[in-house]
Amino acid sequence: MFSRITGTIAARGDASVLLDVDGLAYDVVLPPCVSEKLPRESGERVTLEIFPSFNLEGNSGRFTFFGFSNTIERDFFEALISVASIGPKTAARAFSQPMARIAQAIEVGDYAFLIRLPGIGQQKARDIVAKLQGKVTKFLLIRDAEPRTREPIPDFAEEALAVLLQLEYRRGEAEAMIEETLRAVPAVKDAETLLAEIYRVKNRKAAAS
Repeated sequence: MFSRITGTIAARGDASVLLDVDGLAYDVVLPPCVSEKLPRESGERVTLEIFPSFNLEGNSGRFTFFGFSNTIERDFFEALISVASIGPKTAARAFSQPMARIAQAIEVGDYAFLIRLPGIGQQKARDIVAKLQGKVTKFLLIRDAEPRTREPIPDFAEEALAVLLQLEYRRGEAEAMIEETLRAVPAVKDAETLLAEIYRVKNRKAAAS
């Protein structure tokens, strides 16, 4: 089983990325604090450290791949799932805050912070501190994502954004779709045309996958 992957972003969600590696597409789950560090534009080339997890479903099973910016982040993930009550999916969701901040909370026993993480209640917070307190020093120095600066978008793009949000797209996903389309088709000047171009891009990606 591989532990690192380098490929081109074929599609991007808030919690996952589809990487094209020489014609093979790999769906990689991204913890939120890792997702923030990755480019949102299709065509960008990235390298991820991978943790594979095998899930049994009835009489069959499938692998889920979790991606990280570096081996230290993956080590922290593996440390977290060493806690008996924490599985890989729960660990990935729990990294909704910067890893260094989570490590600090474990180190000082900040239960109030830990129980606010998705999927972590009081008992799991106690389990995490009992297992990992005093063992997370190297994770305190993990760097946060660099703040992303967004170029102001024109009024018609704001209109398109409002429509996409009404259609229950996540804000980050909708903004990324708008930015990508405006770069690809700069001649767009109204919301209706922008939405039509977003639809064409979405269909083209679906047909290619």
